[in-house]
Amino acid sequence: MQALSAARPETFRSVRFVLTDMDETLTHQGRLSAAAYAALERLQASGITVIPVTAAPAGWCDQMARMWPVDGVIGENGGLFFRRTPDGHGVMRTFWHEPEQMTAIRSRLEAISLGVRERVHEAVHADDQPFRQTSLAFAHPQRKVTAQRMVDALRAEGADATINNLWVLGWLGGYDKLAMTRRVMAEIYGVDIDAQRDAVLYAGDSTNDAPMFGFFRHTVGMSTVREYLSEIPTWPNWIAAGPGGAGFVQTAEAVLAGR
Repeated sequence: MQALSAARPETFRSVRFVLTDMDETLTHQGRLSAAAYAALERLQASGITVIPVTAAPAGWCDQMARMWPVDGVIGENGGLFFRRTPDGHGVMRTFWHEPEQMTAIRSRLEAISLGVRERVHEAVHADDQPFRQTSLAFAHPQRKVTAQRMVDALRAEGADATINNLWVLGWLGGYDKLAMTRRVMAEIYGVDIDAQRDAVLYAGDSTNDAPMFGFFRHTVGMSTVREYLSEIPTWPNWIAAGPGGAGFVQTAEAVLAGR
């Protein structure tokens, strides 16, 4: 990793899309600063397409897609993509699974949740679970060994699983942030990310950002990513000076310098 402050102005000139994690990348300690929100607006005003790619629940993503200066939101670690309708008053919703599969998926997730809680008695649903449509989220336990037991339990129940800085996450379908990104970029924006990797910059901070860090060439970690480097096979190429929103503001400024 190189310090983002060392990047030359032309480094990110090819970037047309900024994809960014939300929790502790756009936010810091759970809050979105005015400076980070303004950075989103500045990117959008410059012609950059901005898409949060987050593990956050559908309920949060609906609000972000409606009200934030972003083009859309990939949520629940790749389970969905929400964007505003052309008139700006509604939301178009795309899910990884076909509509006719959703009822069965939700029933299976309920059964998996019960199985996890039977296997790991410390497992407690995150308080945002009622707002999720494609995933399970358990509150991050204090002990790392407990978090790993929860991941193992999810996988034993047949679910995909990962950990970020807020949740232990489970879902069905074999996708991740990168898989849904590939689909959204192709279907909505007509971009083949395998052929146009340099058109995208990804900013993140945690373990579930690993597929994105490993794929894209333009990647930036917030300063707190250092806590997770032992769990990330490919580190981000650049590291911001600050955590959360402060690091994202620096990232946005680096992209805008190339414009």
